[in-house]
Amino acid sequence: MLDPVSRVRRFNRAVTSAVGALDTSFLGRGRPLGAARVLNAIGHGRPDVAEIRDYLGLDSGLMSRLLRGLEDEGLVETVAHDGDARRRVAKLTRTGRREFAAYEALSNKQAESFIAGHSQREALLTAMDLIASALTRERVTLDEADPQSEEARYCLGEYYAELGRRFKQGFDVSLSRDPDAKDMRRPRGTFIVAISDTLPIGCVGLKGTDHGYAEIKRLWVAPAARGLRLGRRLMDAAESMARELGVELLRLDTNSALMEAGQLYRSTGWREIPRFNDDPYPDLFFEKRL
Repeated sequence: MLDPVSRVRRFNRAVTSAVGALDTSFLGRGRPLGAARVLNAIGHGRPDVAEIRDYLGLDSGLMSRLLRGLEDEGLVETVAHDGDARRRVAKLTRTGRREFAAYEALSNKQAESFIAGHSQREALLTAMDLIASALTRERVTLDEADPQSEEARYCLGEYYAELGRRFKQGFDVSLSRDPDAKDMRRPRGTFIVAISDTLPIGCVGLKGTDHGYAEIKRLWVAPAARGLRLGRRLMDAAESMARELGVELLRLDTNSALMEAGQLYRSTGWREIPRFNDDPYPDLFFEKRL
């Protein structure tokens, strides 16, 4: 068997070479990757300098040098934050917006060439998703979202599709309770989406009821992000939100085909109870008092 460390190091060398991490002119635009990443972060809606620094994992000195270089090129302007003079905010100039657009076009073209050059497109993308999830696990954010938002609908669509594959009878969301997730909005409940560098990779819903309890619904984690304890993080976030909303009792249902879900619930203090609804799909029911 090949040495695992050698395989990881080969991968690291391949990636740095393929993406041009060592080039002094990343994508041929005249500046290294670090400066291009800062420009990219600002262009994608991260104006706070401290947030950009944390997002890219840069120390203060390097961040200052990269920003100063972009300012000298006339691509970026940095000003004090309106509400806190200690914070700095960066924005693209008109020239900076053109340069950002040029990078976007070149980066998209590079990504398309990676995919086009491989005969197993989906296998390649699945492997990339798995690696990206592992490398960015500490930067995954849990954000409240409307259940009808694009990110939420993507997660729910993947969740329903997986249930359809794993349940012997298939799955039709219209037959489940609250198919439109209308009670997963404040003040009755909430919906939480896990975001990994702009991409949704998991979700969970807190559904308010008029029966003296709230329900945890729609817990899903993308296959590439499993094994990273994200399901537990989502459940913890939903329970914290329930406490914030004054909920004292939580319930949930699941299907025994989802063995990992049952294991998660039992290991985090949920106790099995008798059936409490007429949903045709679940066969296991749990409760947890907060």
